[in-house]
Amino acid sequence: MDIKDIQNLIKFVSKAEVSEVKYKTKDFEITIKTPLGGNEISYVQQPGMYQSAPQQVAAPAPAVPVASTEKAEASSDDSKYVTIKSPMIGTFYRKPSPDKDVFVNVGDEVSNGKTVCVIEAMKLFNQIESEVSGKIVKILVDDATPVEYDQPLFLVDPS
Repeated sequence: MDIKDIQNLIKFVSKAEVSEVKYKTKDFEITIKTPLGGNEISYVQQPGMYQSAPQQVAAPAPAVPVASTEKAEASSDDSKYVTIKSPMIGTFYRKPSPDKDVFVNVGDEVSNGKTVCVIEAMKLFNQIESEVSGKIVKILVDDATPVEYDQPLFLVDPS
C-alpha cells in the first residue's frame, strides 16, 4: 500500500462518516479512527474492495443536508476571520506530545510563524505554523482526528 492508497483510504473514512476502519494484509496493517461514533458502520474486506451493509449506509444520508446547512451558516458568520488550513493529509494534534500543554487555545494571540499544531503523516510529525498574526477565535478540529489537505483548522481574528 503506497501513500496514495492511504490518502484515498483516509478520504473514504472521513466521507463515509464511520468511527473506525481497520485494513490488514500479510505485511501491512492500518487503523483509522474518527470521533464520529454515532452511526457505526462495519466494513468487511472482500477481495480487492470494501462492502457495507445496505441498511447501515442509508442511515447517515439524511444527516448530510443538515450538516451542510450548518456549515453554510457558520461560514457566513466567520467571514471576517482568517482560516489556518491543513497543508497535508494526516492526524491533527494540539500538543507536541501527550504529556505537554497544547500549542494554542481559543483567545490566545498568535504571530506569523508560531506553531499552532502538529500533523502526523506517515509517522512524521509536521509542525504547522500560523501564517497570520492575531487572536485564535475557534479551533475547528478535535485533537487526534484525521484531517484532509486544505481542511480548515483554526479561525484567527487578524485585528
